Amino acid sequence: MIQKIARRLKIKASIRTKVFGTAERPRLTVFRSNSQIYAQVIDDTKGATLASASSLAIKDKMTKTEKAAIVGKAIAENAIKAGVTEVVFDRNGYLYHGRVQQLADAAREAGLKF
Repeated sequence: MIQKIARRLKIKASIRTKVFGTAERPRLTVFRSNSQIYAQVIDDTKGATLASASSLAIKDKMTKTEKAAIVGKAIAENAIKAGVTEVVFDRNGYLYHGRVQQLADAAREAGLKF
């Protein structure tokens, strides 16, 4: 288990050397726990979170990928309210598959460009 976490952190560090959020194009980062999924739009130059969304408020019985799609739509709406239309996607060391992919696709459909 520790090896799996260490592997993800190594991949995450590699990604973060290439992906950097600016004021014009902030970084959309995803965190995935066993039961929840979280997303934030971050301006790395200021070190400020511009918008966020999570699956904590969803109380309906549904699968994790369905929750990820709802969070993707919510983060896109919150980002557009904050004046952000283009982002750089940071998968945070996770494979672009399953919940992470579902969140990204839903955010694209809701109007974010990346």
